[in-house]
Amino acid sequence: MSVSATLQLQFSAMDDLKSLLRQSNSLLRYPRNGKIDLQWPDGERLRTLVLEDNGLHTGIRRGPVIFDDGKWGVPMNITLKKKRNFDPAAFLAKAGLGRKIVRLENKERAFSQGDPAEAIFYIQSGRIRLSVIAKTGKEATVALLGPGSFCGEECVASSQAGRTVTASAITPCVLLKIERKEMIRALHQQHAFSDMFVAHLLARNARVQEDLVDQLFNSSEKRLARTLLLLAQFGKDQGAPEPLIPKISQEVLAEMVGTTRARVSFFMNRFRKLGFIGYNGSIEVHPSLLSVVLHD
Repeated sequence: MSVSATLQLQFSAMDDLKSLLRQSNSLLRYPRNGKIDLQWPDGERLRTLVLEDNGLHTGIRRGPVIFDDGKWGVPMNITLKKKRNFDPAAFLAKAGLGRKIVRLENKERAFSQGDPAEAIFYIQSGRIRLSVIAKTGKEATVALLGPGSFCGEECVASSQAGRTVTASAITPCVLLKIERKEMIRALHQQHAFSDMFVAHLLARNARVQEDLVDQLFNSSEKRLARTLLLLAQFGKDQGAPEPLIPKISQEVLAEMVGTTRARVSFFMNRFRKLGFIGYNGSIEVHPSLLSVVLHD
């Protein structure tokens, strides 16, 4: 609902009005409908004033009011409206200004190592593989990301950043590509969105630390079991796990685990015989695989 009110502004020219509004931490903009929208923070919400006086664009047509200090103005009817709360999920679900939907088929790339980092990607569906190629030509898989994850975050840190990894689809994917300027604007203006993004970065940082500890102290068998559980979303807060993992080669698993393909093949067969996984082209991870990771 909107509330009608009357406000009396004092100004001698439009420039004075703009200055007055800026000093009160407000934002003035001119929509095409001839009205002026005035927005300012009010606690946790953003309120909007619609100044319904078309004469402001061409000078005051109503009788001016002279004030004691010599300035003039006009009483205005104002409609007070509540601005809709920002919804991060809705922002990431559809295209808009500085955002567009990108669809990738299997093995297509969102970006390549060395490309300019001009946008960030949000995974709406599908799986993305992050890989890096050394100068010697050897390729390694850094991570496999699923729905709800961001990739290409380095663009937020610097406008001159380059891609340090290659992001390619291992299943058909739908991504939201967000231009750097739009991403920074949303982070600065929308606290709910910036909170969500910071939580994502902290979770990613914790995952990197866990991967390092896993690599340093655990056997290749445990590392493979942990990788399979993570791919199946076990231990995530986003609802039930997805036990059926999209088709992934043993070479990629070996790169992620840090071992040879032969060792991966040996342990995969062992897990299957013990009933921890179902393995026939695609991989089905059973909760019992947790016993391999938890067993000392």
